[in-house]
Amino acid sequence: MVFEEKPATMSGKMNINRHLMMFGVNPAAAAYAMTTLGSGMINNIFSFYYVKLFLNKYKISEGAFHQSQVVYMVWNAVNDPLFGYLQDNSRVPCCSQRRLSILYGAPLYSLAFLLAWFPWRSYAPGDWLSGLHLTVALCAFDGMLTFVLLAQCALFAEISSHHQNRLRLIKYNQVASLVGSSSVLFCGVLSNNMEDFTAFQAFTVVTAVMSCGCMLYTGFHSESRFDDKASESHPLGSVERAPYETACSFSMLRTLTWQILTNRDFQLFVLMNFFQVFMLAFFNNFTMIFTEHLIPPDVLPSLAKSIMYGAGFICPQLLVLSSQSLLHGHGYYRLILYTFYLEVGMAAIMFILGPQHYYILAFFLTVNMIIIQAAFSLFGLPLADIIDTDLQKYKRSSPLSSMVFGTNALFTKPAQSLAPMIVLNILNQFGYEQLKEEGQKINPSTLESLHSIMFYLVSLVPMGVAALQVLAWRPFSIRNSHTVDTKYIDG
Repeated sequence: MVFEEKPATMSGKMNINRHLMMFGVNPAAAAYAMTTLGSGMINNIFSFYYVKLFLNKYKISEGAFHQSQVVYMVWNAVNDPLFGYLQDNSRVPCCSQRRLSILYGAPLYSLAFLLAWFPWRSYAPGDWLSGLHLTVALCAFDGMLTFVLLAQCALFAEISSHHQNRLRLIKYNQVASLVGSSSVLFCGVLSNNMEDFTAFQAFTVVTAVMSCGCMLYTGFHSESRFDDKASESHPLGSVERAPYETACSFSMLRTLTWQILTNRDFQLFVLMNFFQVFMLAFFNNFTMIFTEHLIPPDVLPSLAKSIMYGAGFICPQLLVLSSQSLLHGHGYYRLILYTFYLEVGMAAIMFILGPQHYYILAFFLTVNMIIIQAAFSLFGLPLADIIDTDLQKYKRSSPLSSMVFGTNALFTKPAQSLAPMIVLNILNQFGYEQLKEEGQKINPSTLESLHSIMFYLVSLVPMGVAALQVLAWRPFSIRNSHTVDTKYIDG
């Protein structure tokens, strides 16, 4: 089905834009950010709760959990470059036009989010069906997430090539992400951190509906500078177009992918980003588990923990919004590098102090979640600069925005599965699976060992990973795009 813009729709869009501008709101940035608002509502809930849900409530076996994560890891890596190639090279409007990809993908994306929260039957411990349920939920959710958010990532690079305009997009994005991230806080408070599962399910349904509405707004109102050129452009440029006239050919895919992969800045960014995705999954999936075990309930009651978890998702946006002047003055390269140094220093101090300082440990966990997510929120800027460099180097008529983001995801998305697999395997070696099955009957010495290994994971993993990120990020060469705005010319 081809979406056609009706005159009444165009008139309505112009009216909305006029009203937004009256209140000092940039219509293009607002439309772009609505997908961030919608996806933020559901992505944060999904990443924060699904591991605990399947481990503690559905009682999935370790083997089934690992099998699901392996399938998810493969699908997670493969679908990004495939969807990226499809969106950059397809002649079908719902794929080639960014806003139409979001418009048609949003309802399916929101429905896929709901798959995890409704068990297919009453699961017994180790039930094979819970493993299949996890596999389907992960793959369906990630597939639709990829299709919608790749289109949005491409919009980031294609709405404008001016550095200042991109900073404005990030500003609006962070405001939207700030509001969307509050879903974790409200979900935790209303469901007592998932203890009231019926309330939790009801909240996810309401959130899915609201999320879909937000993303549909982007689908109706956002535009790419290259939408009008889609039918006549070719990503290889005019010089190389003739031999590759057949769309979606394997040889063209191989050529385009090789051109992206041989960019050294892209290689460095992907390596650094892999570790960042690993740390995001590490803290999103296990902060709740670590907190419940390492910080006694009489020190931090349930409400305080809900606020702590919510702060870990809300405060990153506040941090990015408050750093706009630093981004203008110093650029994203230095700010990202400084966060790595900060992570190493905090982790070293936490390790020296030890696990008995409960309030400091809670502060450390929360701040780590904040600065890791805040730094990750800036990663669209280096990728957009890489896309600009690729566009100029190969004299393309339109950028390979989706392919660059998709190829990046090919190498970084597996970290989302590796983090829970590795950490769960380590925890189970020290009695975590036994604790799930026997509750408080676990041997005290085993429990002490489990808590010790949890603390080592909490302190040593961020220290080591951040040190590796420093080594990977320091050679990155695009450091001053914030100072050379004259190179940007919007098409």
